[in-house]
Amino acid sequence: MDLLNTLADKGLRRELPTREEALAVLATPDDDLLDVVAAAGKVRRQWFGRRVKLNYLVNLKSGLCPEDCSYCSQRLGSKAEILKYTWLKPDEASKAAAAGVAGGAKRVCLVASGRGPTDRDVDRVSRTIEAIKEQNEGVEVCACLGLLSDGQAGRLRSAGADAYNHNLNTSEGTYGEITTTHTYADRVETVHQAQAAGLSACSGLIAGMGESDSDLVDVVFALRELDPDSVPVNFLIPFEGTPLAKEWNLTPQRCLRILAMVRFVCPDVEVRLAGGREVHLRSMQPLALHLVNSIFLGDYLTSEGQAGQTDLDMIADAGFEVEGAGTTTLPRHRADAGGGCGSHADGCGSHSGGCAPCGDGPEAEAAPAEPVEASAARTDLVAVRRRGAGTDLAPNA
Repeated sequence: MDLLNTLADKGLRRELPTREEALAVLATPDDDLLDVVAAAGKVRRQWFGRRVKLNYLVNLKSGLCPEDCSYCSQRLGSKAEILKYTWLKPDEASKAAAAGVAGGAKRVCLVASGRGPTDRDVDRVSRTIEAIKEQNEGVEVCACLGLLSDGQAGRLRSAGADAYNHNLNTSEGTYGEITTTHTYADRVETVHQAQAAGLSACSGLIAGMGESDSDLVDVVFALRELDPDSVPVNFLIPFEGTPLAKEWNLTPQRCLRILAMVRFVCPDVEVRLAGGREVHLRSMQPLALHLVNSIFLGDYLTSEGQAGQTDLDMIADAGFEVEGAGTTTLPRHRADAGGGCGSHADGCGSHSGGCAPCGDGPEAEAAPAEPVEASAARTDLVAVRRRGAGTDLAPNA
């Protein structure tokens, strides 16, 4: 297909597709799916070879969040029967992190529910980062604590944090439909604060909330402009007890098209397959490795993932290899530049257009994807986490 050849060539040059081209990827028929995967896979291999980076989540504080994000099982008013506990102590968090590192994780992601950390919370997380770094040589630590106040990103950096995660989640135009207690602009500002403090920025999206193709393209183009070093792609886990519990809008084929579109738009960025992959990709997960170069190992924040050894077997069986601690994840031009549009000219942008999300084709208006048939909704695959951090049971890493 001319479209896919064009997109592959642009990806090899780090050149931004047009909006029309990005929308066309999402609209490709299932008959062409393997062609889409092959084209995006060529771009993935150009910048990341066959390496897969493993990341491990530690939920430092679970549930009872005052924010009303509709997709979240920890939200204000959530009736999801998840684990609820206050802050883990630094030694508890370090022990949880060690399980992931032992399983092959290169990065540990420390997450806490809430609008954002107090200064006391930052002190607590700083001690946790120091404990993890002391006990796990060479491990990367990413913090995800919500909206940051002035100076907090710098304090986390001084404590040894390597990265900060704060997702945009959906397009600016529809953000108010999923969250009312903070704004899209608040999220963008927190990512900017992380970048300004010298932290590697991690920011991504959630697909499957009933958004249109145009919404998906909007948020991915916004991420391209924001220029994080890693882009996690989450697929909505429709928890019972949340407002989006009935939103089963994804098929494995649509998930793969979304991942391919993200790879074409952000060709040289760490694209991470995140929450919901087991629920929505199911047996098609190995194909996604041709599009992403990073996954989470084992369980997520409030839901269970597949066993860590199953993840490792999947990677090996698909002909990929786990990225070692001594390997730099990002391509040299990004790693040397330090990340962020403010610190280098190209970033994930094109040679000609920088980081601007420009497009030269007519903008196609897309309707929301047709929901999958109710019989295809795999509610049996949504399992609440009952092990690991905050419990007396061993994790599945």
